[in-house]
Amino acid sequence: MCDIIEVSYRQYEYQRSESYMEYTFTNDNFNQEVLQSDKPVLVDFWATWCGPCRMVAPVVEEIANEHPEYKVGKVNVDEQPELAQQFNVMSIPTLLVFKNGQLYKSSVGAQPKASILALFD
Repeated sequence: MCDIIEVSYRQYEYQRSESYMEYTFTNDNFNQEVLQSDKPVLVDFWATWCGPCRMVAPVVEEIANEHPEYKVGKVNVDEQPELAQQFNVMSIPTLLVFKNGQLYKSSVGAQPKASILALFD
């Protein structure tokens, strides 16, 4: 029974990952994709083991799907610790909004959709 549940979960995750327009930001592409972007950028610093990160993930996904005027992406802090350190990320999830190559606003912790969208204002 556990195997069936795991297979169903993996299929769900696979289907979800194809349906939204999120970027994965890394040390290699952060400058180009975030700092040089012509759109405002929402960056979600997260980790797979983080419960609140899993709570905010569907909200970030919705924003990516519903707002093409924004670039939305994630930084896995376990895989990109240098980026987390560069932006003083001490707790996750941390959401940062960049405009014109500059950090514009930030938020720490799981937030409702309206609060995340307000970061762009």
